[in-house]
Amino acid sequence: MKFFAGIYILSIVSVFLLSASCTASYSVQRTFLYCLSFNANNLSTPSSTYFYTPNTRSFSSILQSSAQNLRYLQPSVPKPEFIFTPLYESHVQAAVICSKRLGIHLRVRSGGHDYEGLSYASEIETPFIVVDLARLRSVNVDINQNTAWVQAGATVGELYYRIYEKSNIHGFPAGLCTSLGIGGHITGGAYGSMMRKYGIGADNVLDARIVDARGRVLDRAAMGEDLFWAIRGGGGASFGIILAWKIKLVPVPATVTVFTVSKTLEQGATNILYKWQQVADKLDEDLFIRVLIQGSAAAQKVNRTVTTSYNALFLGGADGLLQVMQKSFPELGLSRQDCIETSWIKSVIYIAGFPSNSTPEFLLQGKAMPKAYFKAKSDFVRTPIPTKALGGLWRRFLAEDGPLMIWNPYGGMMSKIPENAIPFPHRKGTLFKIQYVTLWLDGEKSQNKHMNWIRNLYNYMAPYVSRFPRAAYVNYRDLDLGMNNKCNASFNQARIWGVKYFKNNFYRLVRVKTKVDPGNFFRHEQSIPTSLH
Repeated sequence: MKFFAGIYILSIVSVFLLSASCTASYSVQRTFLYCLSFNANNLSTPSSTYFYTPNTRSFSSILQSSAQNLRYLQPSVPKPEFIFTPLYESHVQAAVICSKRLGIHLRVRSGGHDYEGLSYASEIETPFIVVDLARLRSVNVDINQNTAWVQAGATVGELYYRIYEKSNIHGFPAGLCTSLGIGGHITGGAYGSMMRKYGIGADNVLDARIVDARGRVLDRAAMGEDLFWAIRGGGGASFGIILAWKIKLVPVPATVTVFTVSKTLEQGATNILYKWQQVADKLDEDLFIRVLIQGSAAAQKVNRTVTTSYNALFLGGADGLLQVMQKSFPELGLSRQDCIETSWIKSVIYIAGFPSNSTPEFLLQGKAMPKAYFKAKSDFVRTPIPTKALGGLWRRFLAEDGPLMIWNPYGGMMSKIPENAIPFPHRKGTLFKIQYVTLWLDGEKSQNKHMNWIRNLYNYMAPYVSRFPRAAYVNYRDLDLGMNNKCNASFNQARIWGVKYFKNNFYRLVRVKTKVDPGNFFRHEQSIPTSLH
C-alpha cells in the first residue's frame, strides 16, 4: 500500500509543480528525492552522498569536476537545479522515470568534454538537472574473448589501463585524450591513433546497455538493430542514457614507435604540409601521422611564426617505420634519433602529451589538460589545400593570441567501411579532418574577439574543404551550425546541422528517434528531432 500511496501523492505533487508558473528549486529537489525513494533500489542515506544542490558545499566542485570548457561555467550560464550521481543502473532508470513524471528537463554527463557544455549546461531550457555518471566506471576485460564491458563513467585512460593490466598486446582504437568519458565519446564516433588500422571506437562496439525514454534497461538484443545502429556515432543524449559498452579489443604489437618532428615556416613548413596532404591518407595503415599547428606566443610581438608538429604512432618497430617514411614521406626528414620505441600503453601517454616519466598508473587519475575558455570548429578535407591558401591561413592564424589546429589523417580502414555502416559517415574520399580551436583565459572580457576570429577563419576555409554538405564532426559540437528550439526539435531546423554531422544518415537517425522516443524526452540544443515533418 505504501508504494501505491506514494505514487498517488507524487502524482498530485507533479500536477502542482507542472501547473505552477514559478516552481521553487527546493520543491523540485524534494519532490525528485521523494520520487527516487519509490523507484530506485539501494539508495544510501544521507542523500548528500549522491545528491548535490546549489546550497550544498560540494555542488560547485562536482559541477566543475569534469567540465572542460570554462565558457559554460561562467555566472551568466544557467546552472542545474541539482546534480544526481547514481551508483547503480537502477538509479539511472529512476532518474529517467522521475524526470519524465515531474516534467524536469534532464542532461546526462559521462566525461564532461562536450565542446558546447551540453552535458552540464542548458541555454534553451530551464530548469534542468544533471545526471552525472562518474561513479559508474567499472571495466571488465575478458582477454580470452578479446572483449571488455566498460561503464559509461569510466575514462578512456582507465579503459586503456585495464586492458594493459591483462595484456600488452591488446588495445582499443579510441581517443587520444585520456580523460574522455567513454559513454559520450563512443556516441559521437571516437577516433584515435589506430583509426587507420581498425576504424574508430564506434566501429568496434559489440553490445551496449542503455536506459530508454520509458526507463527500461535494454541490451542489443532488447533494443533492436536500429537503435543499436543509432547510438554508435549518432551523437549523445538523443536516444537514451548509455550505461555501458561491450567493445572488441584489437591486437597491437609488443613494440610500437612514436615520434614528434616540428617544422616552422622558416624551415619549409608550408611545402612539407602540402606534401603531407597528398600522402597522409595513403600511407601504410599501421602509421598515423597527425599535425598539430600552433602560433608562437602572442607576447612575442616580432618574428612570430607558425609551427607544424608531426605527431605519430607506428604499429611496429623503428626500422619498419623508417622504411615507410623514406618511401612515402621523405620530405619530413625523419631520422632514427627522432623515433622512440615503446609499448602501446606508453604510446598512449606520449600521444596524450603527458610527461615522459609518467607510468601507466597515471591514466587512472583521469587527468585532463589545464582548463580554459575555448571555442572549436571542424572541417573535413577531400582535396589538398593549395600552398597559396595555406599562406592566407598563416596570416589569419598569427592574428590570434592562442590558436590551435589539429589535422588528423584518414584513409586505411576508414576508407573501407561504408558511410552508412554506423551514423558516423566520414569515410572514403576524406583525406583528413581539421579541428580549429581558440583558447583564452580572461573569460567574457575578450570572448567576442576570439569567437569572431574563429568564425572568420572558418569562413576563409570554406572554398578548401568539403561541400554539399560542409561536413563537421559531432564530437566537436558547434552550436554556430544551428540549434533546436526549447522543447521542440524541428526537422527542417535540425536538418541544417544534422546533414553536416551525419550526411544522409541523419534521415535514418530521425526515423529511429521517432520510433524510440516519440515524446522527445531526450533533447538538447542539437538533439535528433522526432519526425520528418
